[in-house]
Amino acid sequence: MQADPARIDSPVASSIRRVLVVDDSKLQLKLISSMLTRWGFDVMVAESAQDALDICASTRPDLILSDWMMPGMTGLDFCREFRKMDGDHYGYFILVTSKSEKGDVAQGLDAGADDFLSKPVSNDELRARINAGERILSMQRQLSEKNRDLSQALDELREIHQAIDNDLRQARTIQQSLVPERVCELETSRISLLLRPCGHVGGDLVGMFRPGDARLGLYSIDVSGHGITSAMVTARVAGYLSSTFPEQNIALERRFDRFFHMREPAEVARLLNQRLAADPGVEEYLTMAFVAGDLRSGRMRMVQAGHSPPLLLRADGSVAFIGDGGLPIGLVDEVRYDQHEFHMKRGDRLLLYSDGFTEAVMKNGDMLGEDGLIRLFRDSAASGAGPDLMEDMFWRLTSEMENPDKLGDDVSAALLEFDVLDHPVNRPPL
Repeated sequence: MQADPARIDSPVASSIRRVLVVDDSKLQLKLISSMLTRWGFDVMVAESAQDALDICASTRPDLILSDWMMPGMTGLDFCREFRKMDGDHYGYFILVTSKSEKGDVAQGLDAGADDFLSKPVSNDELRARINAGERILSMQRQLSEKNRDLSQALDELREIHQAIDNDLRQARTIQQSLVPERVCELETSRISLLLRPCGHVGGDLVGMFRPGDARLGLYSIDVSGHGITSAMVTARVAGYLSSTFPEQNIALERRFDRFFHMREPAEVARLLNQRLAADPGVEEYLTMAFVAGDLRSGRMRMVQAGHSPPLLLRADGSVAFIGDGGLPIGLVDEVRYDQHEFHMKRGDRLLLYSDGFTEAVMKNGDMLGEDGLIRLFRDSAASGAGPDLMEDMFWRLTSEMENPDKLGDDVSAALLEFDVLDHPVNRPPL
């Protein structure tokens, strides 16, 4: 604001409209208030600091001109009390005094004064001090307005975030429902599933289905990326491998209108790739390990489509990783997948898992890796079985991680414990 009379004569355009003059001298009150009134300000007067505080309690001034030396409460004490009342409305405080020592000035600034006027008060100096105060108040109020806008925006963002968070929590519940069974006993074998997304929802999926006659379909899937988009793809794939509606399951083929026949795993991967690659709206791809097993003979057929190689822990303690890679599903059209076959014997355990295990960062800065996974699997298998074994593996993993409170990736696994039950468990087929 320029220090010119024209601007001061138009207080409506100024940040300073209401001015409070405080002085125990009636002459000084009249001189200064008359001058300010001519300049267009709304002027209030008080003959004591206490009267001034009473006025401020009901009407907050933009500017205060207060004498320093007054009987009873001094201008300095008044300034301190006024600053306690500031709140959202900042008032510019000028002390009028004959004091000029540096210590006095410092004392006034510590009390909350913004500026000083020397007695006797000069018209030109008073105008200059008011102009300076107007600039400061203008910036302060612009900042306050922006802070209010920011606060309002933050409140709106909090509401939006809360709505999104509620939606994501519901989405997590829905995604968890894609794996309705976490443990299943079939014939003399047991299947257990583990699913731990790194956020509300994730891109990992594990599952199983039982087309009857001691046959088992077991899979572990990892969709590229994280979050909502990946979770939507997993929901779609879960429908393609449904355990509830076998007629929608691409791994099953109805025969003679009497039963469902399990397709070869390589054919299942090809059909799934065909469906995902043909959809222009899906840019994500996925890796998959899918096993079709005969739980009486122990014959297992498996396809590994870019997924982590399943880990087979024999009853005698020996281990083997099964598979040699392969292309992910949905990445390119018309892919041919290789199929692997192996046999399981009594007490053997097969673990299908996502790279959330092997690529987890440990406290030493290294990833867990395949050797670390073998160690975790062996240690957990030695102390538990079924879902307890899976939970123990996850607990051991997170307790060794660099940041145990935050997963860097989704963690999931499917465990088949072959022929570990004494008596066959009869389960109805799909």
